[in-house]
Amino acid sequence: MRQGWMNMTGYKRGDVVLVRYPHSDLTTFKKRPALVVQDARIRTGLEQRIIVQITSNLNRTGPSRVPVRKASESGRAMGILQDSIIMTDSIATVLPREIEKTIGKCPEMDEVDVALRRILGLA
Repeated sequence: MRQGWMNMTGYKRGDVVLVRYPHSDLTTFKKRPALVVQDARIRTGLEQRIIVQITSNLNRTGPSRVPVRKASESGRAMGILQDSIIMTDSIATVLPREIEKTIGKCPEMDEVDVALRRILGLA
């Protein structure tokens, strides 16, 4: 068993992971980076984690999205391969078997939190 596919408790809020991210039809997926946004300290009784999509489609901008440049300090810390957008309006829950590995850590969680509050109507 590869290390990344083990128990989900190893994945924490702010981790950038490589995951099989579900398409909206929930029958197909694409392997892509995603950001864990769930606080692991809150015990839900479920193994799954709440994540948001990271895309390299730079046309997807707006108040619920956080841009990150590959060459920036944040981009390097996150392990992204291209300039990207953190899409807090593309939320999914995934089981441990869907996450392959952690590729980095997001230092932009304050901005992500603002975007999450906007999309959830908590701002």
